[in-house]
Amino acid sequence: MKQYLGIVDFREAARAAVIAFVAAGCVGTAPHQAAASTAQLAQSREAIPFDIPQMPLAQALTIFGQQSGYQVSVHGTVVDGIDSGRVDGKMTADEALNILLNGTGITYRIDGADTVTLTRAAEGDSETLLSPVTVEGKIDSAYGPVDGYVAENAGSGTKSDTPLIETAQSISVITRDKMDSQNVNRMAEALRYTPGIDSENFGYEPRYVDMRLRGLEAATTGFFKDGMLLSNPGFAVSYNPDPWGAERVEVPRGPSSVLYGQGAPGGLVNYVSKRPSTTRLITGEIETGSFSRIQGKFDLGGAITNQKDSAFRLTGLFRRSDTQIDFLQDDREFIAPTVSAFIGEDTKVTLLTSYQHDSTRNSQSLPGSGTITDNPNGSVPIGRFVGEPDVDKYDRHTYEAGYELEHDFTRDLSLFHTVRYNYVDLDDEVVFANGLLADSRTITRAYFANLGDLDGVTSDTRVNWELGNETWKHNLLGGIDIQYISLQSEQRFGAAPNLDIFNPVYGGHVSIPQPFKDDETELTQLGLYAQDQIELGDHWRFNLGGRFDRARSETLNNLTGAKSTQRDTAFTWRGGLVYLFDSGFAPYASYSESFLPSIGTDAAGNPFKPETGQQYEVGVKYQPPGYNSFITVAAFDLTRQNDLETDPATFLQVQTAEQRSRGIEVEAVASLDFGLDLTGALTFLETEVTESVNNSIVGKEIKFVPREYASLWADYTIQNGDYKGLGFGAGVRYRGASFADDANTVSAPGHTVFDASLHYNWRQLRVGLNVHNLLDEEYVGSCFLRSGTVFCTAGEARSVKATLGMTW
Repeated sequence: MKQYLGIVDFREAARAAVIAFVAAGCVGTAPHQAAASTAQLAQSREAIPFDIPQMPLAQALTIFGQQSGYQVSVHGTVVDGIDSGRVDGKMTADEALNILLNGTGITYRIDGADTVTLTRAAEGDSETLLSPVTVEGKIDSAYGPVDGYVAENAGSGTKSDTPLIETAQSISVITRDKMDSQNVNRMAEALRYTPGIDSENFGYEPRYVDMRLRGLEAATTGFFKDGMLLSNPGFAVSYNPDPWGAERVEVPRGPSSVLYGQGAPGGLVNYVSKRPSTTRLITGEIETGSFSRIQGKFDLGGAITNQKDSAFRLTGLFRRSDTQIDFLQDDREFIAPTVSAFIGEDTKVTLLTSYQHDSTRNSQSLPGSGTITDNPNGSVPIGRFVGEPDVDKYDRHTYEAGYELEHDFTRDLSLFHTVRYNYVDLDDEVVFANGLLADSRTITRAYFANLGDLDGVTSDTRVNWELGNETWKHNLLGGIDIQYISLQSEQRFGAAPNLDIFNPVYGGHVSIPQPFKDDETELTQLGLYAQDQIELGDHWRFNLGGRFDRARSETLNNLTGAKSTQRDTAFTWRGGLVYLFDSGFAPYASYSESFLPSIGTDAAGNPFKPETGQQYEVGVKYQPPGYNSFITVAAFDLTRQNDLETDPATFLQVQTAEQRSRGIEVEAVASLDFGLDLTGALTFLETEVTESVNNSIVGKEIKFVPREYASLWADYTIQNGDYKGLGFGAGVRYRGASFADDANTVSAPGHTVFDASLHYNWRQLRVGLNVHNLLDEEYVGSCFLRSGTVFCTAGEARSVKATLGMTW
C-alpha cells in the first residue's frame, strides 16, 4: 500500500496470527477432557458439570433441566423478574440449585427420581403449588442454540436478549435444527424459506449470496457476521460463510442503521457463529450425492479444565463437488477454532477465528432464446458452460480473527466489547456470453477479471444498564463502533472468441487486456449510538434510539494518479411500540432510518452520494400460550435514495435516485410436541422507481424483483413405537415473475420447486436423504439485457444428498 494514504501494512502479521491460531485449534485439547453428555448426566445423579451464566431465573432453570436431566416445575409468577446466580463447574444438582436460588427467597424439593419443585420460602411448609407449569425444552438466549424451529429471543433487533414478541420489528430466526433438517450447504439455501428475502435472485450461484431484502439489493451491504458488517464495496470481493459454522441466522427486516451503522435499508442477515460450551460435543458427518459430491464435516467441543472455567470448539468442513454446470466445481475447505474462558467471576472472553477457501467458477448466463423463448436450433442445455475452462476461475481465501469480551459490573450494568479482523483475497476471471448473432446459435463473448484484496478491522463497544421498579423499567444501551477498511481493486475487460452454444468447442485464445480500473481505497467510519427499551407494566413496550455517524473514504486511481476524498456525516433514529395482550397477540408499529456511505466513483470520476432510507412498519405478532409456535404479519412502506447497483452490461457501479418498496410479509413457525416442525412464509411486494436520471423508467417496477414469493416446509419425526426416530420432510417454494430491464419490457417467468427429505435417528447415529428440486424443474432465476440481448441465469437442478452422521 502507498504510504501517502497513511495506511499501516499490518496484513501479513494479522494473517500469520490467524493461520497460527487455526493450526493451534486443530491440535488443541483432546475431546476426552470434555464434560459428560446430557443423557449420561441425567442418569448419574452424582457430581455434574454445569455451565449456566447469570440470567433471568426462568431461563437458567431451563438450562439446569437440560444439563442435569431433572424436570423443573414452578408457578410462573414465582420466578418473574428474578435473576439467577452463575453456576459453573462440577457439582451435584443440589449444589447447583443452591447457587441458582441464593438470595431469591425461593426454596425447592426433589420429588421422586427426576422432578424438582420450586416454591417461595413462605410457602415451604405447605409445599403447595397453584397451577404449576413445567420449565423445560430449550435454551434460547440472544445468540444461543434453540431446540426446534421456534426462537423466542433474538439479539439482532436490539443488541440485547429481547423476546421477539416485545420487538417492534419483523425478525426471522433460522435455527440450527432447521438448517440440519433441510441439509443446507449454502447460505442461499438457509434463507430459502424466509419471508422478505430473495436469496437466489439469479438462480444457482455458488460464489456468494446475491440477495434482496424487501425488494432492494443487499448483496454488498446486508451481510453481517456476529453483529458486524462483512464489508464488500462495489462487489470488489465477496463472502459466502459456510452455514455449518452457524448456530443460527437472524434476519431483522427494515433499516437498522441506529445499531449497526452501515447496512442495506431492506434489512440485514446476521450469521451467528457457533461458540464453545463446557458440555461435551463430538459430531461427525460424511455426505455424498449428485454431481460426484463428497463432503466431510465435524464439530468438536467441551471443557478444557476440570474447573470448567474454559472451553473450546472446533468446527470444520471439506468438500469436493462438481455442479449442474459443465466445468464448474464447488470446492471448499473451512475450519473455525474458538476458545472461551472466564477471568474471575464476572468477565468472559471468547476468541473467534476461521479460515475458508472456496474454489469455483462464475455462474453462467444463457441466451433467452432457447431458455425462456423458442430457438430454431432447439433448447439450450441448462448446464451449458459458456466460458473457457482454462481461463475461468473464482478463487477466494477468507481469514478472520477476533474476540468478544463480556463483563458484569453489577447485576444491572454490563459491558460488551468485540473486535474482528478479516482479510479477503479474491481472484475472479471469467469469459462470459455478451450477445447472440443472427444465426441464433453463435454467442459473442467477452473477458472480465476482478482482483480484490480487502483488509478490515471492526470494533463494537457497548454498555447496558437496567433500572426500574415493579411498574416501569428502562434498558439503556449506549455504544461506539469503529470500522476501518483497506481495499485494493483491479478490473480488466476485453474481447473473447465466439462460441457455438449448441456445439461448443473450447480452447480459443483469450488475450488478457490491461486493467481499466486499478484503485486503492481507505474507509474509516465512527458511529455513536444510544437506545432505550422501556417497559410500562405488563403490556406496553417502547423503543427509541438514535445514532450519529462520521465516515471518510479516500480513493487513489493508480492508472491516472488522481485521488478523491469523500466525507459524510448523518444522524439516524428509530422508534417503536408494542402492546402485549394476555392472549398472546402483540400489535406493533415502528419507524426507522438508514445511512450508508458509498465507496468509489462513477464512470465520470465523481464520488458516489451516501445511500439513505426511511421505513414505516406496522404488524402483529402472535405467540399462542401453551404452544411452541410464533406467527408474524408485517406491512411496510420503505423508501431508498441513491441506490448503488452493478450494471450487468458494463460491470460498473451506477446510482438510482430513489426507489420505493411496499409490501406485506407473513411468517409462521412451529415445533409441536408430537414431532412436527413447520415453517411457512408469504411475501407480497409492490416496487417502483420514483426518481431517476432516466425519466423513461420513473414509475416502473424495480428489475429482478418478483411481486410475490412463498414457501412452506414441514418435517415430521415419529416419537414412539417400532419406528421411533424415522422422519419425513417436504417443502414447496414459489417465486413469481420479474422484469429483466428497467423499462419493464422483458420478464423472466416464475417457477415452483419442491424439496423432500427422509431421515432416521437411532441412538447416536443419523442417516439422512435430502432432495432439492424433487421434480427436476428446469427454470431460470432472473433475466437481464446485455448488448441488446436477453440473457438468463439457470435455477438449481435436482440434487440428491445422502448423509451419515454420528454424535458421541
